[in-house]
Amino acid sequence: MTITSIRTAVELRSVSRTYGHGPAAVTALDRVDVTIAPASFTAVMGPSGSGKSTLLHCAAGLDRVTSGEVVIDGVPLGGLSERALTRLRRDRVGFVFQAFNLIPALSAEQNVELPLRLAGKRPDRDEVRAMLAEVGLADRAGHRPSELSGGQQQRVAIARALVSRPAVLFADEPTGALDTAASRDVLRLLRLAVDRHAQTVVMVTHDPYAAAQADRVLFLADGRVADQLTGPVDAAGIAVRMARLEER
Repeated sequence: MTITSIRTAVELRSVSRTYGHGPAAVTALDRVDVTIAPASFTAVMGPSGSGKSTLLHCAAGLDRVTSGEVVIDGVPLGGLSERALTRLRRDRVGFVFQAFNLIPALSAEQNVELPLRLAGKRPDRDEVRAMLAEVGLADRAGHRPSELSGGQQQRVAIARALVSRPAVLFADEPTGALDTAASRDVLRLLRLAVDRHAQTVVMVTHDPYAAAQADRVLFLADGRVADQLTGPVDAAGIAVRMARLEER
């Protein structure tokens, strides 16, 4: 496994992803260059079909690129075997999805422990409980997903993603299935992970308010980065940029 100098959390170097062959081929990403700094919060937005979910899947090593290179935490993914890629995702990447993907038969505490057990590690109960306390669920450790609200389930999913201290946390529409109050709780936790624990977060979202919590917003159109905002960003400004892209 080749390791490059670690100055970034994630890099996409001229990444393209094409599905299908010949006249029916569809290019979802077209020579995309993106650099994600450590301890930063990046939001990815774009019209339907712009390539934002493909970008996230390629950046996280869930999908192989057609050309170009993805580097996570200094490790280029292109030369990794499937086993090595699986190990890298397990050890260095966290995931939060719109569907909470909790194991119904396990308690909140057991769900948070799961990545550690899959990695062959013995969970530290105090550490797991502390993580649940950080997401406001110290009193729900023994509850199963069916006994939790949607917002609480997503907070368990965030605790599960963060318990192994990944190099990068990828979140795909993490507030898409939640009401306004629960969405804001989830966004606050993601922001806190960046500010308090120097966690790197990359989030795909369609919601300008959610994107406004990030340090940078990337706008995709037709498989390319069409625009970006950095520094303090506001939901109104993001909505205007999105409207322009959708009119193209």
